[in-house]
Amino acid sequence: MNKKLYLPLLLTVVVALSSCSGKMGELSSDYFTADPQVLEAVGGKVPVTIHGKFPEKYFNKKAVVEVTPVLKWDGGEARSQSTTFQGEKVEGNDQAINYKVGGNYSMKANFDYVPEMAKSELFLEFNAKIGNKVITIPAVKVADGVIATSALLGKALNSANPGLGTDAFQRIIKEAKQANIMFLIQQANLRVSELNKGEVKDFKKSVTDVNAAENKKITNIEVSAYASPDGGVKLNTGLAGNREDNTAKYLGKELKKAKVSAALDSKYTAQDWDGFQELVGKSNIQDKELILRVLSMYKDPEQRENEIKNISSVYKTLADEILPQLRRSRLTLNYEIIGKSDEEITRLATSDPSALTLEELLYAATLTNDAAKKELIYTQATKQFPNDYRGYNNLGLLAYKAGDFAKAESFFNKANSIKSAPEVNLNLGLVALKKGDKVAAESYLGKASGTPELNEALGNLYIAQGQYAKAVSSFGSAKTNSAALAQILAKDYNKANATLDAVQAPDAYTDYLKAVLGARTNNTSMVTSNLKNAIAKDASLAQQAAKDLEFAKYVSDPAFTGLIQ
Repeated sequence: MNKKLYLPLLLTVVVALSSCSGKMGELSSDYFTADPQVLEAVGGKVPVTIHGKFPEKYFNKKAVVEVTPVLKWDGGEARSQSTTFQGEKVEGNDQAINYKVGGNYSMKANFDYVPEMAKSELFLEFNAKIGNKVITIPAVKVADGVIATSALLGKALNSANPGLGTDAFQRIIKEAKQANIMFLIQQANLRVSELNKGEVKDFKKSVTDVNAAENKKITNIEVSAYASPDGGVKLNTGLAGNREDNTAKYLGKELKKAKVSAALDSKYTAQDWDGFQELVGKSNIQDKELILRVLSMYKDPEQRENEIKNISSVYKTLADEILPQLRRSRLTLNYEIIGKSDEEITRLATSDPSALTLEELLYAATLTNDAAKKELIYTQATKQFPNDYRGYNNLGLLAYKAGDFAKAESFFNKANSIKSAPEVNLNLGLVALKKGDKVAAESYLGKASGTPELNEALGNLYIAQGQYAKAVSSFGSAKTNSAALAQILAKDYNKANATLDAVQAPDAYTDYLKAVLGARTNNTSMVTSNLKNAIAKDASLAQQAAKDLEFAKYVSDPAFTGLIQ
């Protein structure tokens, strides 16, 4: 063959063979699907799984293609992690795509949610090279927008219930005063020395003082007589009974002499084994544990007594130190201290708050539904009792409910500096959620154990974390916007509808959530009527609804468009 003809022919074959290795041009959107097709914000993120395909005879054997998911909106974009693919003749560790049959692949993307993503589009961008040559592959759109219903948590939190620093006010406080009259072994007579001792004199004075006090009332006076558990049941039964009778008669005479009319109740215990066990347990006597073991092993009184007497090393100590303390009559004055009435507390909270205790001041705030009056009372509490955290915490609660979250946080921090109480931590957790700080919120709520509002607060946290089923469980039967939001996100629409209907103080976002619920259940009238109510309460919701993909199928509905324009 002529050499002049051979070289051009060879070049033609090479070019032809090269062209069979793939042109790497535009890719049709038919080769890609996204799950979900309409993206959704979950726990502050926008997750998506993209399923793609490089078609047959497309992927050049020497090509390297980097694929990057990009979420784009007007004025911004967010890029996720790239995935690299390589042709079958490329040496490397990336997923290889066969030229003849092509290849399928899946890649996950995750974007940090921002509100602007409500109107956005998800693209795949390609950075392709064959050797050192850059190949242009146009970006491909694979999904639309972001449903951001979970982001309504920020507004739903406005109606969350912060923790109240509760008062310990008791209108009726039960009190008791006691004294003991002691007896000699196997005797029941009242000795003058016992009746004249200071303990008994103080008891009798307490009876007359309580009887005379305007804010105190005697409930009853009790006489409880005892015999020590030595000497046999029969002997001790008679002995204890006589001690009861003699003490009750004496006390009855004293009450009559003092002109005190009070119920006098009396009883006796033949063998005071409970008192014996208590005194032995508190003592340091030898073989204490052995004695207590005998008491636990034997229930029969005589067997107990015999077994203990057999412990000769300590019985004398018991006889000298323990048993004499059990030969007694215990006198008990039961009475009530009656506090100020609601009317008196309410009047003093305004006219003379210094006349009220801290507990009375805090209680006074619960007697009004006027937030301004509550604020005045709690402010006074912080002035009179600056070292108690509850006044500051409750001022923070009022600020939170009024929507002044910066002021609320300031008060909660002040309360926390005094005492890191559970309700303060719960409230700081709610503020952290409002600020989008899930880590801090979880830390605070972990220190809020025992607060009545904790389950509700945890429900809000679980929404923020994208754990919707867990949130629904945590809210339980709560009737709040947040509880309904959790139920909508968990697709329990019947329960969400019942919850929204039962919200005690419905606001604009209660109506907005009802509109979302209507959209998800294909109830057009529910969408428009509730959206109308929501916009009437908060005009900014018209603009939000216009971008909200929950209402995408209503964009051509005149009733809907008339509301959002």
